[in-house]
Amino acid sequence: MRRLITTLVACGALLAGTAFAQAEIKDPVQALKAVLASGNGVRFTETTTLLDGADERAERRRTGTFEFDAGGHVKALDVTTTGGEYGRERVIGFNHDIGGTAYRSGGLLTQWLRKGKTWWKDSHQMHLWHTELLGYDEQLVNPAEPATLAALMKNGRRSGDTVTGAITFEKLEQVSRWAEHATHIGWEEDARLDYTVTLSPSGLVSRVQSTFTFADALDELTGKTVHVETRYQQWGGKVSIKAPDPRRTTSELCIEGRCNWRLPG
Repeated sequence: MRRLITTLVACGALLAGTAFAQAEIKDPVQALKAVLASGNGVRFTETTTLLDGADERAERRRTGTFEFDAGGHVKALDVTTTGGEYGRERVIGFNHDIGGTAYRSGGLLTQWLRKGKTWWKDSHQMHLWHTELLGYDEQLVNPAEPATLAALMKNGRRSGDTVTGAITFEKLEQVSRWAEHATHIGWEEDARLDYTVTLSPSGLVSRVQSTFTFADALDELTGKTVHVETRYQQWGGKVSIKAPDPRRTTSELCIEGRCNWRLPG
């Protein structure tokens, strides 16, 4: 009898501890708003996998930092990508619309830069969108935007520290400036993005997994499925992303022997 009572007490304590741990997770949207401020940001690592039927292969890995404004929108980014076709590439970007500026180093551009220059500076509007900077296989969900996070919570089903659901690209664009500046939104408004958000005990997002299939995109992407896993650390840390050294920067590319080729701003 004593052994039975001891077992019941232990089980009760375990269940109570689990319930307590779940109850300790704060409201995600309020937790996010508490760390958002101009000059704050978050660090992340990201792995993408491209699936084409039975063929599955790791596509690219990204590490970097986002700097936010007070509304959780990405004010600036500094991201390094590895595993792509053209090797390691680093991108620094400010403002993803008219008036913004982006800098690229490495990757395909290496062969087109003047000797002594390591960065290409570009202000062409379409090249400022983050899908153009980071790639079509990047994370389309920005959990730093309160409206986006609220939509994910509303559309999803919560179980402990995870929220799983689905949202169309059209609805995502309505709540997310990040999604609004993604090239595929215009191609795929009716497409569905499946997601799983993992929360830390403080209520902040520690991981986002998303999956979507290109139904009507570029020929080489149509029918392919992209799975993206992004992990976040140091929410609310001070971030100050700076432009590269202007002495190593050029707005011109060397193509077919001419080093005065540039895009209009």
